[in-house]
Amino acid sequence: MLTHKSRYHVAVVGATGAVGTEMLEILEERKFPVERLLPLASARSAGGEVTFRGEDLTVKLLTEESFKGIDIALFSAGASISREFAPKAVKAGAVVIDNSSAWRMDPTVPLIVPEVNLQDLATHQGIIANPNCSTIQMVVALKPLHDVARIRRIVITTFQSVSGTGKEAMDELAEQCRQLLSFGTVETKVYPHRIAFNCLPHIDEFLPSGYTKEEMKLVNETRKIMGDSSIRITATTVRVPVFISHAESVNIETERKLSANEARAILSTAPGVQVFDDPARNIYPLQTDVAGTDAVYVGRVREDESIPSGLNLWIVADNIRKGAALNAVQIAEALIR
Repeated sequence: MLTHKSRYHVAVVGATGAVGTEMLEILEERKFPVERLLPLASARSAGGEVTFRGEDLTVKLLTEESFKGIDIALFSAGASISREFAPKAVKAGAVVIDNSSAWRMDPTVPLIVPEVNLQDLATHQGIIANPNCSTIQMVVALKPLHDVARIRRIVITTFQSVSGTGKEAMDELAEQCRQLLSFGTVETKVYPHRIAFNCLPHIDEFLPSGYTKEEMKLVNETRKIMGDSSIRITATTVRVPVFISHAESVNIETERKLSANEARAILSTAPGVQVFDDPARNIYPLQTDVAGTDAVYVGRVREDESIPSGLNLWIVADNIRKGAALNAVQIAEALIR
C-alpha cells in the first residue's frame, strides 16, 4: 500500500505510446509531486528518450525488476502486459493504475472515475483500473443525473476517433486522405475497411451475440462504476474519421422525469462537466474543439418525446486526456491525498 510522503517515485509503462506520452505531459502540467520518473517500454521502444520537466530521460526496458523502489506505476501498454507485470509491480511495493482492459471487470479491483465513484478507491488491493475511454466521458455526465432521477435505461451510439486505436491508425487516416485527394489507390492496414471519409460500425472484435467487445465494455463498466447492475444498457460503437476526441449520442430513461432545463442546471454544477448548449447560436460540443482539453462537454440536451421520462444528450471529450491519461493521473492524485 502507498506510503504518504512529499514526493513519489513514479513509473510509466508504455511511456512512448500516445497515452503514455500524454501521462508524462499531464503529470508535469498538474505538478504531480514526482521525485523520480521512470519511463518503461518494450524492447522495440526501450533506449529511446522522452522529455519530462525539461529533462531527457532514457526509456528503460520493462522487466520483472523494474519496479524496485517505485511508489506508483501508471500502465498503458495493453492487457497482456498488464496481466503479466501489474502483479509484479504490486509485489515490489507499487500501486498500479492500469489503463488496459485487463482488470476492469475483476470484482477485487476498483474501476474508478474520480468524479463518479472515488469512494471505491478505498477497496483497492494494489491494482486500480482505469475504465474504457468512451465509458469515462459518459459516466461523468450521467452520474449527476442518476443521483437525482435514477437512470433506468441507456441507449448509446458512439462516434470514436482513430486515436483510440493508436498512432498507426492516425497515420493511416492521414495517408488515406492524401491518397484519395490525389486520386491514388487507398491502402488499408489498420482497419478492415477504409476509414477516410467513412464510418465503421465496428470497434474491437465481434462477439457471438453480434455486439462488439467495445459495446459490451460500455454496458458492463457503466454498471460497475455507477454501482447499479439494474440499469438496462445497449450500445453501438462507430469509428469515425476524426483524429482526436470521442462523441456520443446518449438517450436515457429515468425513474423521475427531468426537464431539459433541470438537466442542464444539474450538469452545469457537476464536477468535470462543461455545458455547451445553445443550438440557436450553433453552440454544441465538437470533437475538433475539445481536443487537448480536460472537461467532458455536454450539449443538445432535449427531452425524448417518445417516452414519459427521457432525455437525449450529446457528450464529447478528448479520449486521450480525460478518456485515459488524465483520469489515471486524477486517480493518482486522489491516492496521495
